[in-house]
Amino acid sequence: MTYGPISRADVEKIVRQVVLEQLGQAKQNPAPVLTVHASARHMHVSREDLDKLYGPGHELTPDRPLFQEGNYAAKETVTLVGPRGRVISNLRILGPMRKQSQIELAFTDAISLGLDIPIRISGDIKGTPGAVVMGPKGVVELKEGVIRAAIHVHMNPAEAAHFGVKQGDMMKLRVGGAAGLTFDRVAVRIDPTSRLNVHMDTDEANACGLHLAKELELVK
Repeated sequence: MTYGPISRADVEKIVRQVVLEQLGQAKQNPAPVLTVHASARHMHVSREDLDKLYGPGHELTPDRPLFQEGNYAAKETVTLVGPRGRVISNLRILGPMRKQSQIELAFTDAISLGLDIPIRISGDIKGTPGAVVMGPKGVVELKEGVIRAAIHVHMNPAEAAHFGVKQGDMMKLRVGGAAGLTFDRVAVRIDPTSRLNVHMDTDEANACGLHLAKELELVK
């Protein structure tokens, strides 16, 4: 069987149909909206350590909600003391409480304290440096738990499916602008309650001019 040449009108009809189908699919499955935040130094605290720092039974007082649902900056703060006796005052506690206390600093914070801290995913604190933490009611000496949090992206399963990634994968974050950078090792963290959100520390945010960036792209 042979076919004659396709007319220009037929070609335009086919192209128009394909484009309309693709537009319809895009409308039904829009790309998730990406937000990128700089995470300032802070502390996550356990029940046991909060009792020591603020007194038995003390509960964290939410000050303002954070982007991820259920997380908040508390009104409570502590003083962090490094091995050279240098301190960081008014270190904010973030809620809710965790099973283990953990302190997240930027690289420049660690230098000022005299600490050599590794880059770790939040919660991976085994073998990390410790520090002395002072509260209004007492002092806690952490044996470990001071880290520089690895840049990471929170997302829910539907967003992970959109990007074609799974828990623990690494993605790239491209930040445009005069100080534009590409971060090559953005760790994927998937949770049903999460919203698409990259966390970087203040050193990373300053390096890429995040506060001025208008072009943000997350790619596999």
